Amino acid sequence: MNIPVDLKYTKDHEWIRLENDHAVVGVTDFAQGELGDIVFIEVETVGETLEEGETFGSIEAVKTVSDLFMPVSAEVLEYNEALNANPELINKDPYGEGWIVKVKVDNPDSLNHLLNAEDYKDLIGA
Repeated sequence: MNIPVDLKYTKDHEWIRLENDHAVVGVTDFAQGELGDIVFIEVETVGETLEEGETFGSIEAVKTVSDLFMPVSAEVLEYNEALNANPELINKDPYGEGWIVKVKVDNPDSLNHLLNAEDYKDLIGA
């Protein structure tokens, strides 16, 4: 299982990576594996500022539909439009082409309370 050390993680299995003036958010390799074949992503929060823990979208797999939660307070800047035609990108490359949203983080220090790779491994029993 792939758990990159340069990311921060939530207990709800989202990851976040700071990139200059914005951050990228997606779901973990563990999450996509548990969900199975992903068939649809819905994000209707572009342009909205959400608090940590608020739902920014949903992810639908063959087995289930799950909410996506904002790891930190941030404004949703962009949705990965490639997921409309190819939602399986999340299954194939959850930390790369399968990113879900780009956000503007209110306070970059807020990432400090999220899980690091080791803590996330402990959470999922890896």
